Amino acid sequence: MEWLYSLSGFGVGFIVGVTGMGGGALMTPLLVLMFGVAPSIAVGTDLLYASLTKMAGSVAHGRRGTVDWRIAGLLATGSLPAAILCIITLHQLALDEKQLKGLITGVMSVALLLTATALLLKPYVMKIARRKDGAIFELHAHYLKGATITTGVVLGVLVTISSVGAGVLGMVVLLFLYPRIAPARLVGTDIAHAVPLTLVAGLGHAAMGTVNYALLASLLVGSVPGIYLGSHIGTKIPERVLRNILAIMMLILGGKLLLS
Repeated sequence: MEWLYSLSGFGVGFIVGVTGMGGGALMTPLLVLMFGVAPSIAVGTDLLYASLTKMAGSVAHGRRGTVDWRIAGLLATGSLPAAILCIITLHQLALDEKQLKGLITGVMSVALLLTATALLLKPYVMKIARRKDGAIFELHAHYLKGATITTGVVLGVLVTISSVGAGVLGMVVLLFLYPRIAPARLVGTDIAHAVPLTLVAGLGHAAMGTVNYALLASLLVGSVPGIYLGSHIGTKIPERVLRNILAIMMLILGGKLLLS
């Protein structure tokens, strides 16, 4: 079974390398639906997997100067406490296996459907953020700070329970909140924020015993070459085609989880 996990890691890693998104939104539901991994184990393992695979990207963006650390800090101000609170709440509730599965799959399906919708709407977000006269819609600085922290809180809850939302969903919200900032800088900011969020949430799951380290190793063995290969091929495939394919995959997975 280990080689199948590695093969899945390669496939998801390839997609991430090509598109720069979709890791958690694909890996966790695949583990649950295709391999029958318990949702709690799939989420906990994928969170640590995501933190490790995103570290290299975060370092690369940091060196290029394509990270707005102020925005990343505001997101983390909301997301990290939310993640810790979610872990504590899950521990205190002491849900049985059936209840925990229902909670995780329910939140995961909603997160997948939201992420797919956000992915499809991504090209129109900048148009929505601009008025017809060409002036950019911007929140007052005070409200913008609060909106960013609130976004972090929502992402913290979604990611901790389902491992979905840190990438695409966070990126689309940032594009709307900060239309004057270059998209490449927002991508770097989103990745930089995702590293501590997935690490904190993953360590919380590890403390609860919901991480399979053998599975984690198998996924990493496949994903590293997959990301490398995908990143070199991605420029040859139209971004619009990739975005739509990824969104359709998320809609299908989200629908299956919702009905399961």
